[in-house]
Amino acid sequence: MPDMIQGTGRPTILVVEDEVPLLTLLRYNLEKQGFRVDEAADGQEALLRVAEQRPDLVLLDWMLPALSGLEVCRQLRRRPATRDLPIIMVTARTEDQDAVRALDTGADDHIGKPFVMEALLARIRALLRRSGSIATKGTLAWRDLNMDQDAHRVSRNGRPLHLGPTEYRLLEFFLQHPGRVFSREQLLDAVWGRDIHVEPRTVDVHIRRLRKAINGEADADVIRTVRSAGYALDTEEG
Repeated sequence: MPDMIQGTGRPTILVVEDEVPLLTLLRYNLEKQGFRVDEAADGQEALLRVAEQRPDLVLLDWMLPALSGLEVCRQLRRRPATRDLPIIMVTARTEDQDAVRALDTGADDHIGKPFVMEALLARIRALLRRSGSIATKGTLAWRDLNMDQDAHRVSRNGRPLHLGPTEYRLLEFFLQHPGRVFSREQLLDAVWGRDIHVEPRTVDVHIRRLRKAINGEADADVIRTVRSAGYALDTEEG
């Protein structure tokens, strides 16, 4: 699983797509990654949305009602306020000349339908990093735990660890705040997001999975349970 974007300064993605099932799928995956999502069903609405509140990136379908994605891209590039706005064109047109046309019109990237969601998310993150909307993260470390956030790799005492996406995000959050105790509700807000409605006990399930993944037979348990309070990246010895 790629980087999770956290915090109140999360980048906003404007998804311009008239196919409702695809729009729903994109919203779900983008919000799961921590992005804020705005949406528009046609070109005119897209221009209005951008004028009302500039997003950090536009995911723009080529074939739209009334005003095509190409024309939306042209108009955005003519405006000083959106001249450098990152735009990814999404289209069922897969000919090389179509990709060239999209890029020549001003799109920063182009991806054809059907696409692999992970590939699209990687392009979005790369473009946002280049534009400065999200920072290159680097490394988090505590005792013998090490997390390379850019490579998305975790190790303990040099031993590679294999984490599920939620366990990775949990550990990332703990590594950013070692020793601090967080309640289930605080972990839900930080890791799952405030707009995602899951039961607090879900945290317990993923804590168990995280412990299993990072604690070998000879390792100390570094996830401390604090009765009636929550969990911390810590040991019983402190």
